[in-house]
Amino acid sequence: MNITTGTITDMDTHMRTHTETGAATGSGPVGPDLRHHGDAEVRDDGSALVDLAVNVRTGTPPAWLREHVAASLGSLAAYPDGRAARAAVAARHGLPVERVLLTAGAAEAFVLLARALKVRRPVVVHPQFTEPEAALRDAGHSVGRVVLREADGFRLDAAAVPEDADLVVVGNPTNPTSVLHPAGVLAALARPGRTLVVDEAFMDAVPGEREALAGRTDVPGLVVLRSLTKTWGLAGLRIGYVLADPETVGALERAQPLWPVSTPALAAAEVCVAPRALAEAAHAAHRTAADRGRLLAGLARFAGAGVRTVGPAEGPFVLLHVPDGAAVRHRLRGLGYAVRRGDTFPGLGGDWLRLAVRDRATTDGFLHALEHALAAPGPA
Repeated sequence: MNITTGTITDMDTHMRTHTETGAATGSGPVGPDLRHHGDAEVRDDGSALVDLAVNVRTGTPPAWLREHVAASLGSLAAYPDGRAARAAVAARHGLPVERVLLTAGAAEAFVLLARALKVRRPVVVHPQFTEPEAALRDAGHSVGRVVLREADGFRLDAAAVPEDADLVVVGNPTNPTSVLHPAGVLAALARPGRTLVVDEAFMDAVPGEREALAGRTDVPGLVVLRSLTKTWGLAGLRIGYVLADPETVGALERAQPLWPVSTPALAAAEVCVAPRALAEAAHAAHRTAADRGRLLAGLARFAGAGVRTVGPAEGPFVLLHVPDGAAVRHRLRGLGYAVRRGDTFPGLGGDWLRLAVRDRATTDGFLHALEHALAAPGPA
């Protein structure tokens, strides 16, 4: 079996660079485990823990959505027909259907982009969701990294992206930093001959969807990814979509297998972009913002213990730096709480933890556990 050897170049916002070799060799990947995700924290012996590791809204899917999906099961004998769902997504964003592609979650979209587009120098802005880079590497690409710095608030400077990058991937709001980049800064990344991929998987958790690029047709090469997983609790159903120019949509569609999205997932997509669902999502976004404020206020009490958070946080999660973070994370597990480790995100280390925003009672319980975890002496 021949395995392509990749090269990963790390560049901070001041363009200081270094190169890691052997990134895709048979000896295994160098650096962070790009395939580690929050769900690993709550599997097996973590299944009984309070889940602050996965960014799926609690209490979802709502009853009306479960009932709608269940009603679609009577059509399982027929092959999926995505036309109605595709039209509904297009209408939700004011776009023609030719600019919409339904996918089995945003993760499939990253794989399609890596395999279908002919690119020479892809660049991923980190720290962010790691699947885009993993998919590009698996497709044989050498991947450049623009690594944002805590000193700059993990905020993007468009000048940090190399001019010759012909594929740029950035999240907004970014997982795990919870930073919301201004739409103008992202649009400034567009160049002739460049595909600009903006992952807006968490944008519907931002009140008013401020800084969204979904629906824009004036940014050349723009590809926006959306997920219905987080807000609606559909991680097990796998449904998302791509918004892009018709040529790009066509190229990605040709790379898909036949009937890539199941009938229940299509039913969910159609109803989750309807006016009732959008109103419910907007209300949930405001509630999440209030819950996030309470969490951040509670975390501020531990500043004297060296705990600091990244702000302003705008997503349904927060990123914090904790001295001896790996040990604290293990102590928290012993106290009944699962949090997301940060060292699998390029640009972060073992002292970084990501916390999903939860309700008041869960937050208060976690803060009490964190106080004990920070006070515990010695190694975990």
